[in-house]
Amino acid sequence: MAVYAIGDVQGCHDALQHLLEHLRFDPASDRLWLVGDLVNRGPASREVLRCVRGLGAAAQTVLGNHDLHLLAVAAGLKRLRRKDTLRPLLEAPDSDELLHWLRHRPLLHHDPELGHVLVHAGISPQWDLATARRCARELEAVLRGPGCNEFLRVMYGDEPTRWDPALSGMARLRYIVNAFTRMRYVDSAMRLDLDAKDPPGRQPRHLLPWFRHPHRLPIPARIVFGHWSALGYLYENNVLALDTGCVWGGRLTAVRLDAHIPQPRAIPCAACA
Repeated sequence: MAVYAIGDVQGCHDALQHLLEHLRFDPASDRLWLVGDLVNRGPASREVLRCVRGLGAAAQTVLGNHDLHLLAVAAGLKRLRRKDTLRPLLEAPDSDELLHWLRHRPLLHHDPELGHVLVHAGISPQWDLATARRCARELEAVLRGPGCNEFLRVMYGDEPTRWDPALSGMARLRYIVNAFTRMRYVDSAMRLDLDAKDPPGRQPRHLLPWFRHPHRLPIPARIVFGHWSALGYLYENNVLALDTGCVWGGRLTAVRLDAHIPQPRAIPCAACA
């Protein structure tokens, strides 16, 4: 059995199919991890959701910020933005089933035997793995319950920027969702900065990539994430970044996770660019 992780698909169904064919992916024996942001900006979000959902237990995906935006739009809580490409999905005859499936995806997936943890944007440098798992389950319960729309209505916002276990209510949930789905940079006090998007080296001098903060709590697993197309493929300090900007003209990238080699090898989609 092979276990592959793939970066942000964002509606690029053809690229996903080409990459799976290149990998000779067999859902009967292999497993697929996706870092979230299955939808939006690309041309075929509907087909991507149908494909991943159709893989059943062979596929594991986490929620990304574009996936959550889709849920907010579908609930009538947010308008489509100019660059959104979600209308065909929203108007599909199986839209309700696809959205129900998406709403029940996790924010974090951990396989202790494989030694990997899957998230969309990262894990707050203030969290150890136990805290990250508890926070993920807390928000997942809200998304899957009757309070989902109440949360989606107030999900958008940059505050609070720093984790405090005493946070409560929507402020607590907003920090959790921002850490898991929007985070790139933090300052020396580990406060989230959700404006800077440039690759490391071009950010304001007071900011650090979340995974390079010198006092980040250790995570006893390799963190697999996406979200940051300007960062591209990166492996350092046991974090593996996989968003290689397929929707922006880059190549969709996979990595085999079960190979147990010190340096993971990027597998780009040969047909993407």
